[in-house]
Amino acid sequence: MTDLTPGTEYGPSSWIEVTQEKIDAFAEATGDHQWIHVDPERAAAGPFGTTIGHGYLTLSLLPVMSDEVVPRQGGGMGVNYGLNRVRFPAPVPSGSRVRGTFRIDAFDAFEGGFQATMTATVEREGGEKPVCVAEVVFRYYG
Repeated sequence: MTDLTPGTEYGPSSWIEVTQEKIDAFAEATGDHQWIHVDPERAAAGPFGTTIGHGYLTLSLLPVMSDEVVPRQGGGMGVNYGLNRVRFPAPVPSGSRVRGTFRIDAFDAFEGGFQATMTATVEREGGEKPVCVAEVVFRYYG
């Protein structure tokens, strides 16, 4: 068993670049084609001066970030069990790099595995505020 003691922090993960191509692919996959995400010309005159990544795109990067930095129980399986709270305090301009840290808030065993509730904080390189803060719940089996 790994150390998932409440208060323990893991990370930060490696930087992940949020390219316009990634934003466009996310828009295509989700059907969210709002101009602030996919229209560079219109977005240049908008409130952010450029296109920005979808909040849910940023959220969708949490599994790859956590997989890199949060220790796993050998041979087991981990699943995203849910989210208790999510906020997007700052935008992610196209071309930005983001990375995440994870703090263990609670650890609970159940028959067949355990559940870890964590606060995930995603920062943007050079940003003053986090771009995403989420309370995530992962379940581990095996």
